[in-house]
Amino acid sequence: MTEDELNSQPDQAGDTGGELREHEVRTALLDLLAEVGTVTATEAAARLGYSSGLCSFHLRQLARHGHIEEAPHHGGRARPWRLRQHNPTTTGAAAEKEFGDLARGLEDESWQRWLTRRDQAPSEWRHDEAFSAVAYLTPEEMRRVADAVRRALAPYQDREQRPLARPDGARPVALITRMFPLLPHATDDADQT
Repeated sequence: MTEDELNSQPDQAGDTGGELREHEVRTALLDLLAEVGTVTATEAAARLGYSSGLCSFHLRQLARHGHIEEAPHHGGRARPWRLRQHNPTTTGAAAEKEFGDLARGLEDESWQRWLTRRDQAPSEWRHDEAFSAVAYLTPEEMRRVADAVRRALAPYQDREQRPLARPDGARPVALITRMFPLLPHATDDADQT
């Protein structure tokens, strides 16, 4: 099966666009690589519940876009992959920041794709629940709000690993929460002096 044929296969919801599924598969692969370090398409398929062909295709796509790279290996057909090593000395907080930047970039790309193509979704899926708010919080309150969001989502998290737990009509939905303190603009600082 060619990459084009594999990419055009209908997803579980029956659409051939597959944008939501692409985001789901690629995000799952990146999360898995962040967790285990290196993985082959076959290992990823076993862990994530997708076919090895689908995992192989998306691993190659992530590599093509510079997000992952082949890991060193000793012959054989197995082709292990790892997160791209931007800088061999990158560890700890810097590596976490790079992965966070990558994840936010994928989120932004998916959001833009949704905005330009939502009219192609089935009518019952043509809306979104995007919202934003500004609240005055302490660092502890911000952590509590984040924990509350995580607890609200917890009952749905196992559906990614357990397809049989998904109710009829369920589709992958991007759930993105970003909480950060708003910093003053440079002009605001100058006005306060």
